[in-house]
Amino acid sequence: MAGKKSFPLRINADIYQAIEMWANDELRSVNGHIEFLLREALKKAGRLPKNESKRQTNKG
Repeated sequence: MAGKKSFPLRINADIYQAIEMWANDELRSVNGHIEFLLREALKKAGRLPKNESKRQTNKG
């Protein structure tokens, strides 16, 4: 598994609040939920790297 890359993210406060509520509903952290959403979007677009396509998208 590749390491994690940290970077600052500027996000609209209303969007952050919506993601935070959604993450809480899914029992994830905001960071974990954003990563989950990005992974799902990449998968849907057919752009998920091969090594990531085998990873499970577990909650948490």
